[in-house]
Amino acid sequence: LMAILCLSKDLKDLKRRIGNMLMAYDEDGKPLYVRDLHCEGAMAVLLKEAIHPNLVQTLEHHPVLVHGGPFANIAHGCNSLIATKMGLKLADYVVTEAGFGSDLGATKFLDIKSRIGGLSPSCIVLNTTIRSLKYNAGITKEEVEKPNLEALKKGIVNLDAHLDLLSHYTSSIVVCINHFIKDTEEEINYVKKYVEDRGFACEVSTSFEEGGKGSQALAQKIIESCHKQPLKTIYNIEDSI
Repeated sequence: LMAILCLSKDLKDLKRRIGNMLMAYDEDGKPLYVRDLHCEGAMAVLLKEAIHPNLVQTLEHHPVLVHGGPFANIAHGCNSLIATKMGLKLADYVVTEAGFGSDLGATKFLDIKSRIGGLSPSCIVLNTTIRSLKYNAGITKEEVEKPNLEALKKGIVNLDAHLDLLSHYTSSIVVCINHFIKDTEEEINYVKKYVEDRGFACEVSTSFEEGGKGSQALAQKIIESCHKQPLKTIYNIEDSI
């Protein structure tokens, strides 16, 4: 139900989507839907408050809409369409999360949620860490905190794959290096040059240590990279499973 709620445009659309839920098959193998029980209205009423987004604030008093969270491994991994569209009416720039990696949450955000909601993101921000790239090379968790440029060079193929995937949708991509205290300048510069040589923007974020101040350069890079271009999708909605 959370996945359905997050893709609904309003209460009426929520009721329709609930009614379309397949719940069983009869003895003849005919599909039975919730609407066959005529209870979709009652189920929608139970969610009449839940369909409204929650407004919270960050430690630095910035507004955040928190609404829904269907896991990307079983659903589409994005917040609600209602919250996203509300944010777009209230601010010049809206940042939303599509988690579980670009090959899961991001593709579902772009191919499913954006298409259903008529959204066309102006920029994609791909988060990575020096630690995770080194770990991808096969070293132990204990070793990732030690400087190891060779492991980074070997493990960066992971980042490469995510860039390949996302570039099918748009060329407006910014790689964010989520900084850890033991990252070395040599390692950071290697990743930045690698990404920039591929034609994409890259910036370091130290927001974990410095809050919003630590992401100002990243935010500026994102603004500069925002381009109004049609969002490409990987498959047609009419394609079979």
